[in-house]
Amino acid sequence: MTTAIGVVMTEHIVAGRLEDMRLAGETVRYPQNTEEVDALSALPVADVVDILANEIVSVVNNAQIDAIGVAVPGIIRHGVVEDSPNLTQLKGMRLADELTRVLSEKGVNSPVHIANDADAIAAGVAATRGQLNKLTRVWTIGNGIGYGRWPYVDGIWEGGHITVTLDPKEKFCGCGGIGHLEGIMGYRAMRMRFLDLEPEEVFANAKKGDERCREFVDLWHRSLAAATASFIHLAGAGRFYFTGHNVGFLDLPMLRRHLETMVKMSPLLSYSLEILPNDDATALLGAGVSAIRALAS
Repeated sequence: MTTAIGVVMTEHIVAGRLEDMRLAGETVRYPQNTEEVDALSALPVADVVDILANEIVSVVNNAQIDAIGVAVPGIIRHGVVEDSPNLTQLKGMRLADELTRVLSEKGVNSPVHIANDADAIAAGVAATRGQLNKLTRVWTIGNGIGYGRWPYVDGIWEGGHITVTLDPKEKFCGCGGIGHLEGIMGYRAMRMRFLDLEPEEVFANAKKGDERCREFVDLWHRSLAAATASFIHLAGAGRFYFTGHNVGFLDLPMLRRHLETMVKMSPLLSYSLEILPNDDATALLGAGVSAIRALAS
């Protein structure tokens, strides 16, 4: 039996133990209050690592752990967080090495693998569907916008920062770039754009016919369609999944209508779109799968 720990760190931290790629026992969460959405962004990096380690230790439960997989937003390569616009304190951190050191002090000596959080969700989706040998692509819609794919291939894959407009006024992305998908779709970006409305109010008002909100909701969907069309033109058709804290904003028929105007070549028309519930268990599974696969490679 293979036993792994899966950890996901986005707006919060969730950890759980996986036995033969199935969740075993209860998960743990920090912060426990689900209404807190910015608890991690204000923490010093040493505190973040210590919280990660404590959550991992709490789910080890004296088991022999083969690998520990931690999913983190941003550019992740070789255990280093090269950049993370939504958790800026992690930039440049050798997270795998530092977490390994802290865990060792707490009596846990399993190998640590760090993955991008969207890639982990893609791995989890592929694992739950028995499709680890097929291309799986996932958009995660939350404070930031993530693009994940499985099987993992080396690269940056920061799909949330793909340029979808040349309008110089589109400058709300957390990384500072102009025209980025996340600068339109990201939760924090929407709050900066609509200083008088929360994002939930924007989408609610659009349904009631408010013209300003309707125009933005259309832009929101056109932007996601543009980014998806770009990846179809680069890597081919196939299934795209959509999940994340704010996936409830997504109107799939609207997205499909915009996508149909952007993808016209017949070999590329066999794409499909599916919304997944926002589920930490899928990401945990993917983090564990990624760690086990990395251990075997």
